Amino acid sequence: MKCPHCGGGNSRVIDTRVAGEAIRRRRECQDCHQRFTTYERVALSSPMIVKRDGRREPFDRDKLMLGIQKACAKRPIAVEDIERLVTQVEHQVHSLGKAEVDSRVVGDLVMEGLRELDDIAYILFASVYIPLADLESMKREVDRLLERR
Repeated sequence: MKCPHCGGGNSRVIDTRVAGEAIRRRRECQDCHQRFTTYERVALSSPMIVKRDGRREPFDRDKLMLGIQKACAKRPIAVEDIERLVTQVEHQVHSLGKAEVDSRVVGDLVMEGLRELDDIAYILFASVYIPLADLESMKREVDRLLERR
């Protein structure tokens, strides 16, 4: 493991803990004696995500995280809850066991998770994910959300 401070390749593990779906390791560089943290998680073979226009791109956890963070911006949602939702969606996508997954499936999983997490974040995500053309279509989506309560 390369030290982020000096670039040295000689470090030792000081502490190891389970952090959700990952393993958190606290390390100390043997060259500069600076400490840093690494996270390890199981690398699953990522399915290809089929976009609306037919393009295919590998599943990207970071891209999923960014999209959910944008929907949750300025909302009272803990980072741990967002991380939990990203992990949940990632596991659901991988558990499908398919080489290709439609982007709508991923979007629906996110919408389902956001609906349970925060109504406003759900609507913010829906306004981008579902092409809501006008205020009337936005109102229908809000009405549907209120009916489910």
